[in-house]
Amino acid sequence: MTEDHRPGGGRPLPIALLIPGQGAQRPRMAASLYGADEGFTRTMDEAFALMGPRGPHVRAQWLAERPSPEFDDVTVAQPLLYAVGYALGRTMADRHGPPDALLGHSAGEMVAAALAGVFDFADGMRLMTARLPALAATEPGGMLAVAASVREVEPLLGGDVHLAAVNAPRQLLLAGAEEPLRRAMSRLKADGRTVRRVPARQAFHSPLVAEASNRAGDGWAGVALRPPSVRLYSAYEAAPLSAERACDPSFWIGQPARTVHFARALDRLLDDGDHLLVETGPGQSLTMLARRHPRVLAGRSRVLGPTEELIPQ
Repeated sequence: MTEDHRPGGGRPLPIALLIPGQGAQRPRMAASLYGADEGFTRTMDEAFALMGPRGPHVRAQWLAERPSPEFDDVTVAQPLLYAVGYALGRTMADRHGPPDALLGHSAGEMVAAALAGVFDFADGMRLMTARLPALAATEPGGMLAVAASVREVEPLLGGDVHLAAVNAPRQLLLAGAEEPLRRAMSRLKADGRTVRRVPARQAFHSPLVAEASNRAGDGWAGVALRPPSVRLYSAYEAAPLSAERACDPSFWIGQPARTVHFARALDRLLDDGDHLLVETGPGQSLTMLARRHPRVLAGRSRVLGPTEELIPQ
């Protein structure tokens, strides 16, 4: 890393990769590296092969300037995000050495686990694609991004609307079926809250997807699970992932239905030491969150992004 990335011109900060999940997808994400970087291209081609008969269709959606509305569906978005996140992470490691830490958001934790060697890239793709039909068949719904604290949205939470993620002290995701979510959005707007729909068709990180997640659990039988080879911070545990939890299939099976505590996990990562934070995925959704963190604002940790701009072509 260059001198600009060293607070006070001192030693380079260790790198922590931030890996986004569902909702971060965008057309042609990181596609500029496809065909230009050998390692990235090889990993993406392996990913499409692992998708089986769906591979050519997902590849076409990825490379299209204007993909179909199906692009935001879990059956396309999640395997693409897994493939792109892993390919970018591997390419970054080849260029700059292994990261000091990894932190994934939502499905990004599967990417982080593969990069940390908890399971093989191929096993992760197989397990992810195996659960997609069940997740896609859940009750139509979605997610809302809300600028509010947990306490301020508590009156909405309960039977039909659920706290899906706490990304920052005043940046939340809510999840629910379509009609309850519409009612919640109307109420939030009436209260003067900033709220928008997230590009997701399912109520991830809520009880609405718990049964579907559990149905796909048999696929984890026989998968070789290993302790992380680098520090892997879990946004579900809001702490470094222990070897015991990493090797417990039930931890991974239940993730789509659990609340994501990204804010607390990022707090813990930076409490453990200052880092150069690099978003390993499309766009800058996690970069924007990280830039507002007190340790970054104080100049102790730094933020770079997007990853594809840091990889020479």
